[in-house]
Amino acid sequence: MLKRTLVGVIRSHEQTGEKARDPLLKTRHYRLSKDKLWDEVVGALKKLNGYKILHEVPSVGEIVVERRTITGRRQDITLTLFAITPVKSAVDIYSASRGSLGDLGSNYRTILDIYSALDRRLSAYKIS
Repeated sequence: MLKRTLVGVIRSHEQTGEKARDPLLKTRHYRLSKDKLWDEVVGALKKLNGYKILHEVPSVGEIVVERRTITGRRQDITLTLFAITPVKSAVDIYSASRGSLGDLGSNYRTILDIYSALDRRLSAYKIS
């Protein structure tokens, strides 16, 4: 966690992906269709405190969310849902802080917070 804080001094964004070096930032795969995963993700985001859904585009698979940090800065978070097969889908997250200075690792912690909420809600469907 200290490493993420130090990296966050100069960087104000974080993203997940298939080739992420950090295993906690790997794309999450679920054994659900994209439409069912969409409903579950939106439901999970609505239950998370401090997160506000700004925009949803089901045809593209993007959900734009805003969050205020403890220091008052705003984070713009984009969740991208995509179908791999008709019964397998995945979620990637991009989080960026507004402002000129780094985020001190808050985008990293935000992504982990969202992923843990999704993993709790969709534990029966998660693919390791």
